[in-house]
Amino acid sequence: MAAAAGAAAAAGLWSEVNRCGQNGDFARALKSVNKILQINKDDVTALQCKVVCLIQNGNFKEALGVINTHTKVLTSDVIAFEKAYCEYRLNRIESALKTIQSASQQTDKLKELYGQVLYRLERYDDCLAAYRDLIRNSQDEYEEERKTNLSAVVAAQSTWEKVVPEDLGLREATYELCYNSACALIGQGKLNEAMKKLQKAEELCRQSLSEDSDVTEEDIEAELAIIHGQMAYIMQLQGRTEDALQLYNQIIKLKPTDVGLLAVIANNIITINKDQNVFDSKKKVKLTNAEGVEHKLSKKQLQAIEFNKALLAMYTNQADQCRKLSASLQSQSPEHLLPVLIQAAQLCREKQHAKAVGLLQDFADQHPANAAEIKLTMAQLKIAQGSVTKACMILRSIEELQHKPGMVSALVTMYSHEEDIDSAIEVFTQAIQWYQQHQPKSPVHLSLIREAANFKLKHGRKKEAISDLEELWKQNPKDVHTLAQLISAYSLVDPEKAKVLSKHLPSSDTMSLKVDVDVLENSHGATYVRKKAGKLTGDNQQKEQGQGEVKKKKKKKKGKLPKNYDPKVTPDPERWLPMRERSYYRGRKKGKKKDQVGKGTQGSTTTGSSELDASRTASSPPTSPRPGSGAAVSATSNVIPPRHQKPAGAPATKKKQQQKKKKGAKGGW
Repeated sequence: MAAAAGAAAAAGLWSEVNRCGQNGDFARALKSVNKILQINKDDVTALQCKVVCLIQNGNFKEALGVINTHTKVLTSDVIAFEKAYCEYRLNRIESALKTIQSASQQTDKLKELYGQVLYRLERYDDCLAAYRDLIRNSQDEYEEERKTNLSAVVAAQSTWEKVVPEDLGLREATYELCYNSACALIGQGKLNEAMKKLQKAEELCRQSLSEDSDVTEEDIEAELAIIHGQMAYIMQLQGRTEDALQLYNQIIKLKPTDVGLLAVIANNIITINKDQNVFDSKKKVKLTNAEGVEHKLSKKQLQAIEFNKALLAMYTNQADQCRKLSASLQSQSPEHLLPVLIQAAQLCREKQHAKAVGLLQDFADQHPANAAEIKLTMAQLKIAQGSVTKACMILRSIEELQHKPGMVSALVTMYSHEEDIDSAIEVFTQAIQWYQQHQPKSPVHLSLIREAANFKLKHGRKKEAISDLEELWKQNPKDVHTLAQLISAYSLVDPEKAKVLSKHLPSSDTMSLKVDVDVLENSHGATYVRKKAGKLTGDNQQKEQGQGEVKKKKKKKKGKLPKNYDPKVTPDPERWLPMRERSYYRGRKKGKKKDQVGKGTQGSTTTGSSELDASRTASSPPTSPRPGSGAAVSATSNVIPPRHQKPAGAPATKKKQQQKKKKGAKGGW
């Protein structure tokens, strides 16, 4: 009876689980499955259903716990996919790969997951093969998604491994396929084509999303964020940093949920800022430290972000932080150049140039493959210190660059600056010998011989220069320019030899060029243009005809005389001297009126006032003279009243007293 009741209850619970599964109500289905497991704890089907319900609800850790607890019942053959999927979602990628590979039967689901795992592990070649096999051997409604994943693998190869992608013949009908195609073009450096693809992807995205009435404009902009981010990256690569920065900030304002996208945009803004606007860069660094970023980006992307963090620490004078980050990067990638270069740059900022050079030298000794770039940096540091000769020694130790024209030119210039002509000639000799052994007919070889000859002639090594020019002429006897140089060099040492060689020069008739002189002189850009001859007058024609006649001198024009010139009067012999330096100069006369200004009572005037005074007219009787005074004069304006008369020194004394009083006054009202 009890067994029958339990079986009936279990059947009811199973029907409930089935109904909830079809409706997508996995939380309710999980409750029914747990009740079934209470009846029979080792029911394999119930355990499988419980794992699926937990996965559908996003409880991957709990689902994996159930699988690991019931390993005897849930073997790898039974539940391999669910276990690998939980490990994949928990970012245990290596464990997921082992679980897939240990499965006895490789189902289509496992193959799909296998491709995703290989992509996360950045094993792009294996991933490409896996997706090709899936597309070839499966026919269902997920074919479009598989093609999208396949194009993503090709884009990753082009971007991170610099592999030229093959044409897969995919029809770019969706915006995802267009976007991946654009990423592949960016990896090849075809930026303009990539921008056109991204614009097409944006149009397709708007069209496909606008068909759904439930999708808002904000949802569309959020979906377009990754496309706009890639557009901004292309602008940055093209040098349009202002446009790129504006678009980056617009994306950040949308606050997208993709932490990987935000981290990449923040990193790119930091690279635009460089050593400027460091406060903004420090804010953007927080976006690169968000949780889960390490699972969204590739290893090279994460590495680039860490490099920029170290550089930002250096720019903000956080020396300890810079050293810590660069040392961590070096331990992760011992062969990488950037961590060592960052450490050397930090030491240089601290004026420890010798220590920086030693650090670079140690790295060059340990990693000979990267020694060339490191030694170039060391040479630059030596030049900055003023040790040009030591810099030359470092550059000459780079064997793979010794014969390069750029290196030869740099070394010769530096040795010439140090007036070490022998070393400069030795550099030329070594480079010429290398080309003689490896590329004797190359234009670079002949160019180096010519430059060496010119250099030796310039510094007085005529015999050595002649030897080089003879070698050059032997290789090309028809080279007139080399022959002319050789004759010029011999003329300084052996004139007879120069005369003999000059016979090999072509005649002037063979060397004449068919050049229209008039057209050449009148051409645009000519420094001298011959004036066209105008019509000659009769007198001028006679002058042109009589070529033997001596040209007449031009008559000098007579100078102009002054208007008041009198020929009878002898001119002043001192007329060319300034007035002050003449013997009869007596200085300027002082005017009486000027001296009288300001004297007298307030409101009094000069002699003009007496003319306006009616009492001083002729009709009025003259005033009687004062006792003791002389005869009265009509102008009395200069007389100062007695009450206003002061001693001679009084005004000055009063001024001094006032000044003293002002200096001593400290009090106030």
